[in-house]
Amino acid sequence: MTTTDSFLHVTDTTKQGETAGWLRVLAALRKLPLGLVLAWLVLTTVVLWAAMPWLFTAYDPLQGTPGGQLKAPSAAHLLGTDSLGRDLFARLVYGAVHSLSGAIAAVGVGLIVGSALGLVAGSARGRVDTVLMRLVDVLLAIPTLLLSLSIIILLGFGTLHAAIAVGATAIAGFARLMRSEVVRVRNAEFVEAAFGSGGTFARVLWRHILPNSLTSVIAYTAVQFGWAILQISTLGFLGYGAPPPTPEWGLLIAEGRNYLATAWWLTTVPGLVVVTVVLAANRISRSIGRSSP
Repeated sequence: MTTTDSFLHVTDTTKQGETAGWLRVLAALRKLPLGLVLAWLVLTTVVLWAAMPWLFTAYDPLQGTPGGQLKAPSAAHLLGTDSLGRDLFARLVYGAVHSLSGAIAAVGVGLIVGSALGLVAGSARGRVDTVLMRLVDVLLAIPTLLLSLSIIILLGFGTLHAAIAVGATAIAGFARLMRSEVVRVRNAEFVEAAFGSGGTFARVLWRHILPNSLTSVIAYTAVQFGWAILQISTLGFLGYGAPPPTPEWGLLIAEGRNYLATAWWLTTVPGLVVVTVVLAANRISRSIGRSSP
């Protein structure tokens, strides 16, 4: 066999391997429920909106077109324009980064602080557990919206402050879930064996208890992500989130509510986007929960 024949043979083998790999990927996708595939597609699209918005629209989300106010959806403006002539689709795309980053920050606050409290309470037991859980009960007794508004009033308006406020309301849920998982794992035989073999409390906690307590918490995180988007949008709708002219989803809904009779798309479309993203996050969280042991 000549050098050229060997090269062609290797090339054909590589192409066949790539084709077989794509076929395996397609076969795996076919086994997934349609709803789960659509949920991942929705979240992937929104993440791409936030990361690279210029790939999806050429319009400036803050610059209006003179004489183009309240235009209905058309080929030029896929979702129409608002009262200042700004393209609604562009504002939705560029607003994804504000809503998603706020939701991620909120979930991060709840996950880190709440999980730490639950981990300490479930591991230490005794008076420490009692005190921490009573603090969690106090947080649960306060309505989430009231607590969020109180924190925002103290910190000031803005997406970051709204995210911190929403994250603070999520601490209690993460703490209770983490504590219950830690207590369950703490009584397992392999943990007792780790202590019996001479493992220190910190080592057993880090290597055995914490990793085996995170599965349910991760599934809960996906639920909280959708809930955080909904809460941040609610705060934006009420005027406590990002200030105008920031294209935040909740603010878009609020800006269009005065034009429902003449320009229904200004409120309806952003609202549908929020609901779709929340449902997609909830669907993914259910799939994670079902796959957990």
